[in-house]
Amino acid sequence: MKKSSSGEEEEPLLQDNPRRFVIFPIFPIQYHDIWQMYKKTEASFWTAEEVDLSKDLQHWESLKDEERYFISHMLVFFTASDSIINENLVERFTQEVQVTEARCFYGFQITMENIHSEMYSLLIDTYIKEPKEREYLFNSVSVIDLPPGEHVVAFAAVEGIIFSGSFAAIFWLKKRGLMPGLMPGLMPSLTFSNELISRDERLHCDFACLMFKHLVNKPSTTITKIIKNAVVIEHLKFESNLHYSIEFAVIF
Repeated sequence: MKKSSSGEEEEPLLQDNPRRFVIFPIFPIQYHDIWQMYKKTEASFWTAEEVDLSKDLQHWESLKDEERYFISHMLVFFTASDSIINENLVERFTQEVQVTEARCFYGFQITMENIHSEMYSLLIDTYIKEPKEREYLFNSVSVIDLPPGEHVVAFAAVEGIIFSGSFAAIFWLKKRGLMPGLMPGLMPSLTFSNELISRDERLHCDFACLMFKHLVNKPSTTITKIIKNAVVIEHLKFESNLHYSIEFAVIF
């Protein structure tokens, strides 16, 4: 395998591919595991129109102030995170990764992240009526850049760890029968959309792990630090109204 200018082996996933702009004919498939992940996420397609928001507002108004505060911050965290994920997919991953099978997955992930952002925006629009409150919630985001290998690890950490507690909190609402838009029962639209989005994010996390598996130059000294930080931040999220998690979500 060729060496880069730094002496490291060149990453096969990043090597120039003159056929990267031609999706078909793609056969014979070179990366069957990556292609199967693409087909799996393709089969899970859904749209925001499938979620009925009509019953949630009544449930929202029945919640305690601290419950509304927590849910509103959680939704804004998800909205900001999905937007930043898409920014990274467009500006970084689709520019760096040259393997057609992976580019197919990232292209579809961009579509799904757009749907997630639309869904969260609809939920926020349904629950939070005060424009100044919305503006305040969206105001704390910072960006730190990382090398490609660490980028993939942080991507998996965000979708597999940083999101997990928030998904679990919404599933807790389902047990209470609140907010059907998210889940049937309490706030059904919130609970139902949470089921769809959490399923998508599990796939995206699995794909990030698969891409890491294909890396030649794995940032072994940094992996543990990123994962440990993600776990710490996930704990802090519920102690500090998601401020720390919003900051971490852009560190990739």
